[in-house]
Order: sequence, then C-alpha cells, then structure tokens
Amino acid sequence: MTKETDKKRKKRKPFRHLKQSDRDRIEALLDVGHTQKEIATILQFDPGAISREIKRKQKDGHYVATVAQHKAGVKRSNSKYQGMKIERYPDLRADIIALLKQLRSPDEIAGRMKLEKRKVRVNANAIYKWLHSSWGQNYCRYLCTKRYKKRKQIKKTKREMIPNRVSLVKRPKRGEHAEGDLFVSPTKTGQQRSGAIICIPSAQLLVGTMIENKKPATMVMAVREMNSRISVADYTWDNGMENRFHEQFGTDNYFADPHSPWQKPHVENGIGLLRR
Repeated sequence: MTKETDKKRKKRKPFRHLKQSDRDRIEALLDVGHTQKEIATILQFDPGAISREIKRKQKDGHYVATVAQHKAGVKRSNSKYQGMKIERYPDLRADIIALLKQLRSPDEIAGRMKLEKRKVRVNANAIYKWLHSSWGQNYCRYLCTKRYKKRKQIKKTKREMIPNRVSLVKRPKRGEHAEGDLFVSPTKTGQQRSGAIICIPSAQLLVGTMIENKKPATMVMAVREMNSRISVADYTWDNGMENRFHEQFGTDNYFADPHSPWQKPHVENGIGLLRR
C-alpha cells in the first residue's frame, strides 16, 4: 500500500449535522414519493444517514420534521454533561481529588499534568467545571476561595483611571519582564492589610512589601523600595487605582486589559499561594 493510498483511507469524510431545513426537505420529499437514496443525493448526505434519520425519528409510523428536530435536540443535549471529561476516567478523577486534598489549585494541577505530558489530562477550566457540577461540588471546600459556584462577572462602567497607560501588546519581547499587583488580605480575617507584590517569572522570584494603604502615592514609595532590591526591564500591572502614578515608578510600565488577570498569571498565582 502506498503512502498516498494510506492517507486517503485515513482522511475523514466531511460531516455535518442535519438541520431543521434539511428535515423539512426530507419530509416534503417523502410526501411526494422520493426514495431514501434520491433524498440522500438531493441533500448531499450519506444514504445510511438518511435511512437512520427516517427510521429513528418517526411519529405513528410517519416522519415529521418538527418531531425529528425535537428528538435530535434532546439527544444532543443529553450526550454531554458538565464534568464528563473527568468522570469518564476514574484514575484521572482520583488523582485530581488527591491533589485537591493537598490544597493544590486547579491551575497547578493542570500545569503539572501538562509538564508531565500525561496522555489523559484536562485543563484548569475543565477542572473548575467539574468542581461546579454535582459530581465534584463536594470537593470545592479544598479550594482557596471555597466557592461552590462560578462567580458572576460584573460589568463595570468604563473609567479612565490610569493616565498615559501603555497596553501590554506593546511590550518588547526581549528583556527581564516582571509582573506586579496589589495584595489585599481576605476580609474574613478581620484585619485589612495590603502589600505590593512583584513577580519575576524567569527567576521564579517573589518580592513584596507591606503598605499602609492603597493610595497611589503609597504605591509609588513601595515600588521604588522594591526597585532597589531587583533589576528588571519593565513591569506589567492591572488597571487598579493604586497604579495611577505609574510614571513615578522609575521603570517602564505596561498594563493588562481590563478584567484580564490571566495576562499576568505568575503574580496572580503567587498571591494565591500567599493567601493559603
């Protein structure tokens, strides 16, 4: 067998689902006496697909397009459920539960699976979906936030808080990049404390200092103090009010998009570990 023949055999045939318009045409063509093979040729479907469609989706022995569409929708909605990627693999599920009990976050678990190049693995979003489903909700108590449901995103009005901000997309590729953020202790502790945190991903280094308040002037003093201990080319910040005086930090500064913490994941993960 030649390579070309082998490629043709392995190549998957184009596939598409039957839609309401297709089912309407099937019903109309059957009413005027067309055969299943003729219908398949007209709609450009495989004859076997048309045969199964007509056989399985009938009402009182007659094919009805609206009934067929309803049955197809119910079957498709029941074919998948939240958390199925993890429930299908017991070993994967057991490993995730064991790591959660060790107070590992879903991001850490997914990252470790990717680093180990496991054949059966899931990403952090899949783990969160499983945790927020009825299958894994019992293990949400091991999360740092102990949140049993996905937090709803609040749409905020657009405000220009950071003057002369430069987008992260304009940051040069070369150089020692660092990520910065403001750390605030959980309100449940009863004592509201704040700190400025700097993360250098390439060095796997976290540098921080406690601050009295979240005022922009206080943040300037904290960043300058940390600059005396580290040497970086630039910082990546969020759009918090504390960074309003970023031009006084003494370094080049770039800003992530609003409500996009994943654009500076290293410092966010570091803050999560500090919270624990």
